[in-house]
Amino acid sequence: MGPTIVVDEIRKHYKDVKAVDGVSFVVEEGEFFGILGPNGAGKTTTLEIVEGLRAADSGRVTVFGEQPWPRNQRLLPRIGVQLQASSFFERLTAREQLRTFAALYGVPAARADEMLDVVGLAEKAGTRCEKLSGGQMQRLSIACALVHNPDLVFLDEPTAALDPQARRNLWDLLRDINHRGRTVVLTTHYLDEAETLCDRVAIMDHGRILESGPPAALVRGLDSPTRISIEHGLLPEAAARELSGVERVTDDGVILTLLTREPAGVLAALAERNALRGLEVRGATLEDVFLELTGREYRA
Repeated sequence: MGPTIVVDEIRKHYKDVKAVDGVSFVVEEGEFFGILGPNGAGKTTTLEIVEGLRAADSGRVTVFGEQPWPRNQRLLPRIGVQLQASSFFERLTAREQLRTFAALYGVPAARADEMLDVVGLAEKAGTRCEKLSGGQMQRLSIACALVHNPDLVFLDEPTAALDPQARRNLWDLLRDINHRGRTVVLTTHYLDEAETLCDRVAIMDHGRILESGPPAALVRGLDSPTRISIEHGLLPEAAARELSGVERVTDDGVILTLLTREPAGVLAALAERNALRGLEVRGATLEDVFLELTGREYRA
């Protein structure tokens, strides 16, 4: 089997705005692939081109070896799309919404009812959509994208505007979708989400891919110090600066933070001074990679 998706130097410009400016990547079969970046980075436009919802100005895209644009009817049964904003029919229950989507694909109603179980909405089957919570609406949107059992699923910021508990519950569902053998392409501006879920990520900004690879590999490739934090008042800031291996110290009156590339020695020195209360040790994360690449704060 060849790659599920091949994107080669696609571009999409709107007058002077370069929404997508020479983007290339490959997604392998069964992979959980993330496209991440701040709002306006070009993630959604890139996804729409790959899905066949929008034509690229130039470049080439293949999905399962076929071009998605002009709208390719052969690909539609094989892909599922959860858009950034979903609209449902008014006054229909969750079960009725899902059965309607199933009917569009010629899928039996029983399959739609099964999907309510898969996404954890069986108890809300008779609830009208306007009565569902934000997290429940997102689950229903994903169920509509999966009801015809596609091989490839596109998810465009599926956890946007959800509370932390709803986000993590949805993460479990997305992991399960991927574990069932589906290829998943996710766009998000939540870096912790990409780091948790994705096999590989592509970091985008200003219509370009800045870096790509497995999250852990990108983090390992970053020459970033370890952050060691302890409670304020355990050690004077001046004394902390004198510890061997400490590069920088900050004290906000609550937490004293030391940056070092020699954490073992610094931790031993803190232990000798009985200054470990409230200890937290944090290595580099995908957010640090993003900040290193863009040179500015991450835009939510």
